[in-house]
Amino acid sequence: MTPYFLKNFLPILLTLIAHVSAFAADGGYLFVTFKGEKSPLTEQIYFALSKDGRQWDALNGGDPVLVSKLGDKGVRDPYLLRSHDGKTFYILATDLSINLTHDWKKAQTAGSKSIVIWESTDLVHWSPPRLVRVAAADAGCTWAPEAVYDEATQDYLVYWASTNRSDKFAKQRIWAARTKDFRTFGVPFIYIEKPGHVIDTDIVREGNKYYRFSKDEQFKAITMEVSDQLMGPWHDKPQFSLSKLQGYEGPECYQLKPAADGKPAIWCLVLDLYSQGKGYQPYVTEDLASGQFKDGPNFSFPFLFRHGSILPLNVAEYDGLATALGKPAIKK
Repeated sequence: MTPYFLKNFLPILLTLIAHVSAFAADGGYLFVTFKGEKSPLTEQIYFALSKDGRQWDALNGGDPVLVSKLGDKGVRDPYLLRSHDGKTFYILATDLSINLTHDWKKAQTAGSKSIVIWESTDLVHWSPPRLVRVAAADAGCTWAPEAVYDEATQDYLVYWASTNRSDKFAKQRIWAARTKDFRTFGVPFIYIEKPGHVIDTDIVREGNKYYRFSKDEQFKAITMEVSDQLMGPWHDKPQFSLSKLQGYEGPECYQLKPAADGKPAIWCLVLDLYSQGKGYQPYVTEDLASGQFKDGPNFSFPFLFRHGSILPLNVAEYDGLATALGKPAIKK
């Protein structure tokens, strides 16, 4: 091995190996969610673990793991992501308590312009929550924030739903802003606009394609779109098999099993059947690009999971959570 290789390429190779190892999702899954509006504590952050992404167990005795006393003193729609370098985890959540206000109209026209953010390096120890203003000055609300790393710009696209005073709060749009550190955010801009209301957007990537799921409030149904770039152009997937379902929100898509041994990856899309108070319902596919999903078998939840998100874990992360929050670690 030449000195030139050792000096110039070996460090890069070792960094890549470490990067891949850090993201090995061979441990299980973490679900972050909230329970509803029954009490102030049900609008806080709950954790659940699963080895296979189907059978879920509540952590912390079914009590909230994270509680916000900032802003509206409630948090909903939590979204959990791993930083691009694998070193930090962030939870973003809606700053809202319907239990305390009992007023959905006010929540849409005079709600918070901020989101609540926690961060952690191990998923067990979390920073105090911070309230960060991201929405436009005339925003009526800031709902269901999520984030995705943009390879093209090497920062994070954070997006959420807002109404605005400029059109007399006529409809919800998906707004967005960019950040590198989840502390300082750029100027907000409209990311998705439809003829009617659109909320609850979730974005996943497979190969060189991005897939975007949103709730079309005009039809109370979920849409699916595809693009090569986060900033588009985006194209509807008219063959999306769940597009006729109504009364669902909070779409969240995650990979149940990676492609291996010539078999395709299995993906799960969970939809919150809020209209019937039934929580998340699972649907699976072996071909994400096709948009063809079917009912997911063998799923169980310890309580009705509401709009939340799912993160794949490595073994150390799974065992760390299991040990710290009350579920026995899996023996290796």
